[in-house]
Amino acid sequence: MAEVHNRTEGDINLSSARRDWYTVISDPETTGYLHEDSEYFLHQSLSTPCLDVLVECEGIYLTDLQGKRYMDFHGNNVHQLGYRNPYIIEKIKEQLDILPFSPRRYTNIPAIGLAKKLGSLLPGDLNRVLFAPGGTSAISMALKLARIVTGRHKVISLWDSFHGASLDAISAGGELDFRKDMGALMPGVERIPPPMTYRGPFAAAGNSDLAYADYLEYVIEKEGDIGAFIIETIRNTDVQIPSQAYWIRVQEICKKHQVLLILDEIPIAFGRTGKMFAFEHYPIEPDIICLGKGLGGGVMPMAAIVARDAYNIAQSVSLGHFTHEKSPLGSVAALAMLEYIEQNHILQKVQEDALFMAEELNKMKDKFPLIGDIRGVGLLWGIELVTNRDTKEKAVKEAEIVMYECLKNGLSFKVSQGNVLQLSPPLIISREQLTEALQIVEHAIETASVFV
Repeated sequence: MAEVHNRTEGDINLSSARRDWYTVISDPETTGYLHEDSEYFLHQSLSTPCLDVLVECEGIYLTDLQGKRYMDFHGNNVHQLGYRNPYIIEKIKEQLDILPFSPRRYTNIPAIGLAKKLGSLLPGDLNRVLFAPGGTSAISMALKLARIVTGRHKVISLWDSFHGASLDAISAGGELDFRKDMGALMPGVERIPPPMTYRGPFAAAGNSDLAYADYLEYVIEKEGDIGAFIIETIRNTDVQIPSQAYWIRVQEICKKHQVLLILDEIPIAFGRTGKMFAFEHYPIEPDIICLGKGLGGGVMPMAAIVARDAYNIAQSVSLGHFTHEKSPLGSVAALAMLEYIEQNHILQKVQEDALFMAEELNKMKDKFPLIGDIRGVGLLWGIELVTNRDTKEKAVKEAEIVMYECLKNGLSFKVSQGNVLQLSPPLIISREQLTEALQIVEHAIETASVFV
């Protein structure tokens, strides 16, 4: 049963390859803790059983119980500025001594400062903010606000999309792993195919993804009463990068039909793509943007939505009402993160790193027929593995071989859609470290290539 497990959002943890991994880390103390973890936590897809036992993190590295270090190219997307960033940690320590928690009925200076800062970074009238303790909650708030603004409850999202794990978020998402066995979910969600050029239902259109935008309008017109379109600007998990034409057309469609455009940038905002926000790569503006993960500086759980000023019309409704709604610690961490990006010219560095990644990964593609496609922007890259470049058959077995070979050699990342190696290193990574990581990947792909 485990061998035919649906592979979509991330690599799975119930395969024979995962079982074989435990012979690699066959340390009694480690396996003892892994057993305890399995005994005390509810098991769930994608995370139980766990890979290893961590005791420390710093910079780009995770360190396990036996002192082995992994370069972390996954990080659940919270590690834009690395782990235990000294600048962020110091700011949090200072706040701990002053105001570590603020009851919801009160405001505080860090929260106000962060709200002002986010508004100043976003264009136009995107300056009304609500905070939450996690990205899933931000999605929930955005969906609630869209209903109030439009008076319509219906939403369009994408197949294979991930917007969080709560019932409302999985209702809007398109991931089978999260929806199966759940029964009835939130009504009024229509899903359409994600914009893709390498594979997908409209792949016959060549390198154009405009057909996916046209399909959005088709569904809006056929269904009626659509209030919002929720979508990642650039899809994080398997690195799908829509064209300029796609996004221009989508914005035109949303405006024409008075559909709110909700952009989920929870995993990729704050420099991942070489811009502070991914939508800045396109001539578009969201109506609501959802932020999270890296917002907390790799330390604090912190998320937010930012909406247009005209949408400040829900005074009688509790859109969020979370205990940690205006967390002083989360706000300080977020402000420190943004300050660090600006003061250390991180966006420019990431743009330069992107050129290096493109050159090196395309060299790899020329060398190995196992690589079918290379996609990337900033420090977000996907290597799609195929058994045959003509048929584009997914190289699922080979992708697992590559992942575990990389783990053996100290590089951690996740596999998406069963065959896409997703590489998301901390943005502070040095060129030397980046080169070392790519050498590990190349060696692993060479190892896996013998199976094709």
